[in-house]
Amino acid sequence: MADCVFCRIIAGQAPATVYYRDDQVIAFQDIRPVAPVHILIVPIKHIESINAMSEEDKPLIGHLFWVARQLAVQHGIAESGYRSIINTGRDAGQAVFHLHLHIIGGQRVRYPMG
Repeated sequence: MADCVFCRIIAGQAPATVYYRDDQVIAFQDIRPVAPVHILIVPIKHIESINAMSEEDKPLIGHLFWVARQLAVQHGIAESGYRSIINTGRDAGQAVFHLHLHIIGGQRVRYPMG
């Protein structure tokens, strides 16, 4: 998807601070972090949102969360806690229509959400 910034990052056509990459996902620093640690974990496969997933994507979604756990440990936020967020649709705040998981930590996050 030529107009998708995440697809351009995956293809190496747009800059990003990459923390992790394998054959299924890439993880990089959010360009507008809301906390000291704000990482996006993005499937290599372009999936617009949770609503666009197919049954074959179930293992991929589990892998997103497995990578999130690993990155939380590496960035020192696993013990203190972190927030994992997937926004789905405009009303939820999804700005890039390529499924992605936010990992946010390194400070106390606000509650309640919304």
